[in-house]
Amino acid sequence: MATQNNKEVFLGGFKKLLNEQWEADVRLKAGDSDESEFIFAHKLFLVARSEVFKNILESDDFKASAKLVETVTLSEMKHEEVEALVEFIYSVDGSISSEGLKKHARSLFLAADKYEIPHLRDLCRNELISSLSSSNALSILELSQIPFDKALNDAAFTKIITNMSTIASSDEFKVFVVNHPNLAVEIVQASIIRLSSKRTCGYCGRTC
Repeated sequence: MATQNNKEVFLGGFKKLLNEQWEADVRLKAGDSDESEFIFAHKLFLVARSEVFKNILESDDFKASAKLVETVTLSEMKHEEVEALVEFIYSVDGSISSEGLKKHARSLFLAADKYEIPHLRDLCRNELISSLSSSNALSILELSQIPFDKALNDAAFTKIITNMSTIASSDEFKVFVVNHPNLAVEIVQASIIRLSSKRTCGYCGRTC
């Protein structure tokens, strides 16, 4: 087994605190967790990373409580998503595992907005944009609306209109039209403009 050097031990200090639950003073509970399933954490870390967590932990309800360890419920998240969020919060360099980011980019994107963690939102946005394809562009465009994120919206929108011939015939697009009629109109209009801007070259006979 490899031995950690001094720097690795130093950088791993926060993660060690988390894993050992040393002096943990708050419990995080996911929406899908049972009554006995929690992630123990430290208020100082949550407050340092998020103004929203700070406001929650400074609320009158928490201050008036006699409990030694309070519970914060993240009802919109699954247990493994909360684990990924906590992993990021305790990171020294503001990073998250590539596996965790790929798996939970969507939920963490929404959590980053709700709990006001801009750097995490940046990481999730970059991951979502890099993963764009004709099969997921509609769902990512939908995600970019709440909260509205211009960079993600523009990237997804461009992917859709450049692959409109494939996307327009999909079942997903039919559902999207019903749920987001205004966006669907914008997509169709942009696609028509894109097609009309193309012309057949008189020299080579190709569409330019």
